[in-house]
Amino acid sequence: MSHCGPHGAEEKSPLVTLICPVRHCGAPLERRQRSLVCPQGHSFDLARSGYCNLLQPQDRRSKNPGDSRPAVEARRRLLEAGYGAALLAALEEEIAALRPGAAVLDVGCGEGFYLGSLAAKGGFEAHGLDLSVPAVELAARRYPECRWIVANADRFLPYAPASFDLALSLDARLSPAEIRRVLAPEGRLLVAVPAPDDLVELREAVLGEGVLRDRLARAAELLAPDFVLENRRTVRQTALLDSAALGDALIATYRGARQSRQARLDVIADLEVTLAHDLARFLPRSG
Repeated sequence: MSHCGPHGAEEKSPLVTLICPVRHCGAPLERRQRSLVCPQGHSFDLARSGYCNLLQPQDRRSKNPGDSRPAVEARRRLLEAGYGAALLAALEEEIAALRPGAAVLDVGCGEGFYLGSLAAKGGFEAHGLDLSVPAVELAARRYPECRWIVANADRFLPYAPASFDLALSLDARLSPAEIRRVLAPEGRLLVAVPAPDDLVELREAVLGEGVLRDRLARAAELLAPDFVLENRRTVRQTALLDSAALGDALIATYRGARQSRQARLDVIADLEVTLAHDLARFLPRSG
């Protein structure tokens, strides 16, 4: 079965089965015109841009959960200016070994830059999920070839078991058991977290602290019951950020600018900063 996508182009039926997020349901969702519907009659409308909001009332911690539109737009400006180039290149190397027609899930996809950029190379079916409506809306508008969902990954990933060959978690919260459930037995999980020296210059100048934290060690500990660490490396680039880009980095990364922070930022014309991620590949534990 084929459907028309958000811009009128013919859309192939996805390999991955979405499942109903309504509590105690979990039945398969099928596309019917502008909705996703399960056999129990639960229905979810598709937005004009093509994404579907499967977030349930109990999955919301606030009226507008997830990243705000200003934070999402700031991150997009940074990434499209090339400040995610090192991580993107490393991810391209990782996905090169995927089998043709593989399915990839980006858990906590944000505004979709990494998944959308990787999917543009072709060769796999791309699915992105995030808690933030503004983020997923931006992703769907920019990258219509991918399939985008609003949902709370901490609670439930609305996909059938063993659906994906690869899962990505890039600067996002981890939901180990759910990721393990939707990964195929031979699948892989790629996790990227800010390296200890990521934006250290900005943090010292504006936040007044340059603490070096090993976030990957914490992630590996959280994943240990479900996954085994297979490989890790650090990807790094330096960039000269002007005042506008520094402001975007602060909003996108540290969720806002207190008055004292903004005052410190206002006196900096530009600053050379380190942009670094620890990237790790995990495989599911057997059994």
